[in-house]
Formats: sequence, structure tokens, C-alpha cells
Amino acid sequence: MTALRPKRRLTCLWALAALLACGLAGPAVAADVQVAVAANFTAPGKEIAAAFEQTTGDHVSLSFGSSGAFYAQIAHGAPFEVFLSADAARPQKAEQAGFGVAGTRFTYAVGRLALYSRTPGLVDGRGAVLKGGKFAKLAIADPKTAPYGQAAIETLRHLGLWPAVEPKIVRGSDITQAYQFTATGAADLGFVALSQVLSSRGSRWIVPETLHAPIAQQAILLGPGKGDAAARAFLAFLKGPQAKAIIRRYGYGAP
Repeated sequence: MTALRPKRRLTCLWALAALLACGLAGPAVAADVQVAVAANFTAPGKEIAAAFEQTTGDHVSLSFGSSGAFYAQIAHGAPFEVFLSADAARPQKAEQAGFGVAGTRFTYAVGRLALYSRTPGLVDGRGAVLKGGKFAKLAIADPKTAPYGQAAIETLRHLGLWPAVEPKIVRGSDITQAYQFTATGAADLGFVALSQVLSSRGSRWIVPETLHAPIAQQAILLGPGKGDAAARAFLAFLKGPQAKAIIRRYGYGAP
């Protein structure tokens, strides 16, 4: 057998080393971004996450709940990397407290409040059913933790109806539970997010934005995600045209 020449032997060793390195490295591992999402944004949040995953190959783990409850978890060290709140106050507070990364906060959607009933014709186009009082229970999200619940109370106060309606109020822990109370008939009416009832049967009144403070929903990068390129990429995707088209389709304003 003819021995390999030194130069050829060296080339073969380098090639073997390169093959071994590729084998040990294996395929690139996709990132997993941990995102806390306001309950009202459940449907568009899932669709945006799926579009992001298809575009980038990175995975997004979504947790849904009330913005107030999420803020409390974040303040106690929950490992979320991104926070999509239903308001602007809590992301701003997170930034001021050092839980959020300065300069990453922005409004990703402007929410719309709706009065909804699963009963066709019960809710008219001006919300006059509230003045008539012909209902036993009105569901809202807990105003202490959910911005949509606060907007509901502001609306009732603006209309001068709060004293009469307050005894009929049933509070859900978040906007999803308020919707469930209404959709199942446990409550005759409910103040919910418009995005939840766009395709629902029944009757609804889209509450004029002049009756409550704007529901500016803000996002922010949190401390655990500061060095995560995938978390920053998700926020950038949320600002892009594909995400904005989804946001508008669900009845939100998209800045």
C-alpha cells in the first residue's frame, strides 16, 4: 500500500476535523421567547406568534392573564422576557422600577371596549339597555388588575349610571372571564374587548372612545430578555406590517 504524502495526509486530517466539528455542533437550536400577554389579546397574540415562528424559526411561549397580575409576578422575579400589557401604566411602571429595559416600550395596539350580550337584540346601537335596567347582571373585568374593567367603570360613571348599575356588577378576574360570564349567560350583559366578539352571535354596542380613557396597550422588553436576540426580534416583528395587519383585523387600532 502506498503511504500518503505528508501534505496530503495533513489535508485529510483537516477535512476529518471539520466533519467531526460539524457533527458535534449539530443543527442550530431555536430560541424560546417567554411572553406575558394581556388576556384581551389572546387570539391576535397566538396568530402573531405563529407568524413570527414561521418567519424566524424561533418559538414563542405565551402566557395569558390580567395585566395587573402579570406585573405583580414580574416584580417578584417571574422569568418573562416580553410583556404585552393591556395598558400603558404598567409597562411604564416596569421601566421606572428597572424590571423593563429602558427605551424598548411602545404602543402595539389601541383597544376598543364593547357592551355585549349573547341575546340578539338586547343590546342596541347606543347602549340604551344600560339605562333601561332590564338586566340582572353585568360582567366586567376586575378594574384593579384589568384596564378594560377600569374603562367599563369610567364609561358607566361618564353616563351617570354607576350608582344604579353597581349592585348588578359581577367581576371576572380578567377580560376573558368577563367574556365567559356573558357568553355562557351567567351575566345578561358584559363589557368585553371588541376583539372577543367580532364574530360572535348576539348583540353589541361598540363603546365610543370619548367615554373612557384611551386603552393604549404597550409592550416592553423585560430584564430576562435583555440579551436575547429572539426576544428583541419578536418585539420588532410586533411593530411590522404583518403583525399590524393581524392587529387591525381583530378590531384594534395599530399605531
